[in-house]
Amino acid sequence: MKKNITILKAYILEDKLMLETNESIIDLVPEEQILVDSIQYSFIYLMEDKNDYTYIVLHEQIWPLLKNAYEKRLPVWVSFNDEQKELVNFHDEFDDVLSNIKGNSNYGKELVSKVESIFLT
Repeated sequence: MKKNITILKAYILEDKLMLETNESIIDLVPEEQILVDSIQYSFIYLMEDKNDYTYIVLHEQIWPLLKNAYEKRLPVWVSFNDEQKELVNFHDEFDDVLSNIKGNSNYGKELVSKVESIFLT
């Protein structure tokens, strides 16, 4: 069963974007892929453990910090307590996602508008 991991807090620390989660990430392996949830207005970084995929959900509330990290090409890390993992290849994947969303009504008018106003201005 796929699992969603929620970001509780996002901040920039020592030239990287830190995303604090609500549960352990110790067994997760970055899959280097970003999906789009046009219903919940979020980006999803895909991770995997030995059983299934896990979604690191990047809700609209953290997009301003995500934009800052994206513009500066800061590495993006996810953490839980003392556990930390880099979301490998984040910016290359995010470049692809943003270029696919731009002007693409398949994602829904509102999502496209939100993404363009924050990331593509």
